[in-house]
Amino acid sequence: MYYRLSGKGPLTRPGESQRSRSKEALKHLAAQDPPPGLIGYRGKTPVGWISLGPREDYAKLAKSPVMKPVDELAVWSIVCFVVPSEYRQQGVARELLAGAVAYAKRRGVKLLEAYPVDRLDASAGESSWFGSKAMFDAAGFEEVARRKPARPVVRLVLESR
Repeated sequence: MYYRLSGKGPLTRPGESQRSRSKEALKHLAAQDPPPGLIGYRGKTPVGWISLGPREDYAKLAKSPVMKPVDELAVWSIVCFVVPSEYRQQGVARELLAGAVAYAKRRGVKLLEAYPVDRLDASAGESSWFGSKAMFDAAGFEEVARRKPARPVVRLVLESR
């Protein structure tokens, strides 16, 4: 939910916690089309989440010094991954990314964009949220901008424009 709101937004009403409001808002989004992301399962057990959707659904991206628009092309953004610690280092994020690419193709998305971290220690800090550049490179994404040394913007063309 963090990237979907610009500023504190409506999630900080007096008397309510931001967490409870975010959870309520996410439940509402899950019933919409497109959904706010995809869940990966191992059998019946959820093992990860990837947040993706039309760039304009993520209000914070427009103001981000790293993730602001590269151009005016219509893109879907991959904003984050969540993989519980017990499922990390097992290829879950790579499978979530592959699933997101396939899902976006089925939806008719022409251009998919992401904001990975590019550094040697891919398991540290924010890398786990944004994914590693190496993972996106392996999936065929190409760098289109870099506004901070370790934070490229990468894209994958899904359909000819």
